[in-house]
Amino acid sequence: MPLQRKSALIILALLSLCWSSPGFGQTPQPAQVAEQPPQQSQATASDQQPGSINGTVIDQSGAVVPGAQVQLTGQNQSVSPVVSGSDGQFFFPRIAPGPFQLTISSAGFAAQVVSGTVQPGQINTLPRIVLEVAKSVTDVQVTLTQVEVAEEQIKVEEKQRVLGAIPNFYVTYDPQAVSLTAKQKFELAVKSVVDPFTFVVVGGAAGVEQAQDHFRGYGQGSQGYGKRFGAGYADTITSTFIGGAILPSILKQDPRYFYKGTGSKGSRFLYAVANAAICKGDNGRWQPNYSGILGSMAAAGISNLYYPPQDRDGFGLTVDNTAIGIGESAITNLLQEFLIRHLTPRKNDPSKP
Repeated sequence: MPLQRKSALIILALLSLCWSSPGFGQTPQPAQVAEQPPQQSQATASDQQPGSINGTVIDQSGAVVPGAQVQLTGQNQSVSPVVSGSDGQFFFPRIAPGPFQLTISSAGFAAQVVSGTVQPGQINTLPRIVLEVAKSVTDVQVTLTQVEVAEEQIKVEEKQRVLGAIPNFYVTYDPQAVSLTAKQKFELAVKSVVDPFTFVVVGGAAGVEQAQDHFRGYGQGSQGYGKRFGAGYADTITSTFIGGAILPSILKQDPRYFYKGTGSKGSRFLYAVANAAICKGDNGRWQPNYSGILGSMAAAGISNLYYPPQDRDGFGLTVDNTAIGIGESAITNLLQEFLIRHLTPRKNDPSKP
């Protein structure tokens, strides 16, 4: 074999070996490795793209709420609040991705808080936000009418009893006690005449009269006692209703005794005695006690209808009974001012809470 041909074969064999070797004749791959970093950078930039938030504010009836203030807060958020439009919608553009919190408030409604997460590059549409009517706490100041105040006073006065037994209804220990209505004056009169102790007093007086043979025309025995008891109870009814309800209602005067309790003993003595002839009007001013005086006269005149004929002294008996009634009122007022006050439970003492 010639040398040239051998050389050619050697070269051909070498070329054959090189061609069969791995990677020989192939395109190098370094360019693919260099392309990886740009792909990672592009993914990081996508994660940082801002998103947006929109929503609609409505009330419990489903009507939109315009003018509601929407405040956005969050870990990466620092945005000025927005106000819902006439259609109740609001919009926050270009918000950094991450968690957020919305506080929605409007006059007359309770504030509502909504939380969520802003997705990068997306429009985050929230479900409709419903505002509830605010539960306000109202301070109600209750003021009683004068009639209601007087009714409460009567309830207290009807519990006043000397030594816990003797009724003491026609006195008030509150110097600022309001006047009574006509109905309340009659209620107080009824309460007084039907009180069990009234029957005890009338019955005891009738027994004393029979023992002393007063009103001899009534006779003795059970029949005489019954007549004396009936006459005494009739006196109580007529004097109480005429002097304590009928005339005070017509003349607008207060039939109660207003306890003084202050000042010198002399001033209190004169005050108690004077109250047999003067009284407080429904207007709060002092005036002649026409109700008490005329009531005593009327009761004395009516008593002439049922007392025995020999004990009816006409006008003289009426005047005497009237004077006796005024004197009894003065004595009762003195007892009220200096004694009975300490024996009656202080049910309506304004100095006590």
